[in-house]
Parts: sequence; structure tokens; C-alpha cells
Amino acid sequence: MIIDRVDTVRVGEFPNLLFVQVFTDDGLVGLGETFYGAAAVATHIHDAVAPKLLGEDSRQIEHLNGALAGYVGFAGTGVETRARSAVDIALWDLLGNASGLPVHDLLGGRTRERIRLYNTCAGTRYIRQHTGQNVANWGVEEQPTGPYEDLYAFLHDAGKLATDLLSSGINGMKIWPFDPYAEASRGTHLSPDELRRATEPFRLIRDAVGDAMDVMVELHGLWNVPAAQRIAAALQPYQPSWLEDPVRADLVDGLAAVSRRTDIPIAAGETLAGRAAFLPLLAEQALGVVTVDLTWTGGLTEARKIATLADTYGVPVAPHDCTGPVALTACTHLSTSAPNALVQEFVRAAYYGWYGDLVTALPTVADGTIAPPQGAGLGTALRPDLDDRQDVERRTTTRD
Repeated sequence: MIIDRVDTVRVGEFPNLLFVQVFTDDGLVGLGETFYGAAAVATHIHDAVAPKLLGEDSRQIEHLNGALAGYVGFAGTGVETRARSAVDIALWDLLGNASGLPVHDLLGGRTRERIRLYNTCAGTRYIRQHTGQNVANWGVEEQPTGPYEDLYAFLHDAGKLATDLLSSGINGMKIWPFDPYAEASRGTHLSPDELRRATEPFRLIRDAVGDAMDVMVELHGLWNVPAAQRIAAALQPYQPSWLEDPVRADLVDGLAAVSRRTDIPIAAGETLAGRAAFLPLLAEQALGVVTVDLTWTGGLTEARKIATLADTYGVPVAPHDCTGPVALTACTHLSTSAPNALVQEFVRAAYYGWYGDLVTALPTVADGTIAPPQGAGLGTALRPDLDDRQDVERRTTTRD
């Protein structure tokens, strides 16, 4: 179980996505993943992370996670933490493969066989460029033609989309119609007409399906406190399940101020790294839901501790996934293990679209629920033919 090789794998079609494989001297391999700045994270892994891993016992996950935290970069979700997150997930996968056990058993066993899911209403081209989380990277410049173009759908006929999701067994959806107005005003202002247009999808959903659909509102941390409070007040009649990242998640007092002014639960956490970032938000009762991201916060090792921390405050977790297939798989292991898991995010446009082009297996989806794939470890691996693609770039660091 001694680590003797570390690979990073990038796929040109998905420039934000990075896979990490950790190999041991007994022929086993573990798979991890992170998202954003893939080239920079890969460079950091080969320059700084691999030298700390090679020759180490892969079973010492806690030790290695701490060793990779570093002197700088430990407090945010930058390159250092994203690299550590991907490696950590790979180490859990390795341990499961070595023991013959699925990751959820290593985490203490299942608390449920399956967990309810909700659909984040992205499309097949969502966040495909290097330009980050912004409207220009939504991938809906023209009307798309695929079967699961849910971002275009919620912008143009949210009621029809809600009806379609319900017919497939999915009774939760997340949408983000406020973002264009945040970008235009730097998160400071909406005119009455803009507020009406941004809330129109919620009216259409309620008119179409009533309260049969749970609706989550994503605000991407783009607003200041007064604007977020105004948005929350406008959404109150539509009873959304939560208001996600109304202001930046590191603004503890700001999130708490929004939370105090609304009955809508506040969700946040996907952009936070480590327990220390979540503790003040929980202590200030600013959060109703913790949306931890395993590939940005420090991996499964850190995410399970964050879930436990949230549980001590009586707050549920809903792990974030809007990035890649390994992230979804790892999240599903955590969600079926953590007793305070509320619901699991997934993106049906990606799940039924490109995820299967990259990995051998995915979590199973049925009747609005999701469960980890069968098998040891994560239960998935990179497709054997992935390296045959012309746009794949693999880089290797070995012990020699």
C-alpha cells in the first residue's frame, strides 16, 4: 500500500475538470477529482503534493490530509486545498479497493440505502469555459436542442420544466434567475421590473405544480446584504426550500443578518474550506443547510467532520455537486452515510449526458433518489479507453 505514482488527467472538452489517480506498489489505484483551475492544480500536485505522497502508506489518510494542508493556502478553496481534496478522495477510494469495502462502509456504514435528490437545472454546456461562474459561461447563447437543457428551460418556461421533472420522479429543483441582475449592478440593486422578472420562474412553477416541487434558489454569493434581504422578501410567497449563498459565505455577519430577516432557510458552504470556516456560521445560527463541496473543502476526510459539526448544531448537510462524476459519486457515499444528510444535489444534464463518457460507473438514480454504485471504494474508475481521446493530457510523477 505504498504510494509509488501520482497521475493527473485533464480532458480538453472539460477544461475545468481534473482527475487525480494515486497508485500503490501492490497494483491498486484510487481516483479523485476537483474542479476549476485544472492546469494550476495539476502543476501544484506534481510540484508540491506528489513529493509528499510518494513512499508513504496510502492507508494513513488522516496523516496525509494534514500533511498536505501546507503553510499557506489552508484557509481557502484555492489550488492547495483543491489539490488536497482530490488526493484525499483518491486515498479513500484506494482504501476501499484494498479492503474490498465501499467508501460508505469505511465512513461508518449506511444510515439509509438511498437518499432523495434534487436537480440543479444546468444544461449540457454549463461552465465549459475557463471564464468561471458567470452568465457568459452558462452555455445558452442560442437555444439548445438536447433533452435535458434545463437552464434554458427554467429561463423560458419554468412551469413546464417543473412538470417534466415531476414526471420523472424528481421533486426538487434549483434555479438561479437573479444572476444577470447581480452582474449588472455588482450585487447592489434590482429595479422593481427586474425583481418581477427574476421571480417569474417561481410563480410559473407554483402555478404549474403547486407545492409538489421543492424549489431551491441559488444566488452564488453575488449580492450585498440589503439586496439579498429584498430578494428573500420577494421570494417568501413562493416558499422556496432554501436560499443559497445570498451573500459571500465568508461574510458571517452578513449571512446571519439575511437569515434573521427571513423564514427561508439559508444554505451555504460549497465555497468554504475546512471546519474552521463553517464553525462561526453555525455558531451565529446563520445556516439552515450546509452545502459542503468535497472537492473544494479538503476531501472526504474534512467533509465528514463538517457534517458532524453541523449535526451538533442540528443543521442538515446537502453536499454540493455541479462539477463532475467522481464528485457526485463521493458525495453520494457521504450522503448515504451521514445521519444528518438532507438531500443530494445532481445535474441530470451531466448525469445522463457526459459523465458516462469519462467513468465506468455512476450512482444509481431511481424514483427521485440516488445511491452509490456497487463495488469496493467509490465503485467507479476512469474509463479504460479514456486515454484514447485526442484531448486527454496525462501527467505522471513516480518514486524514481
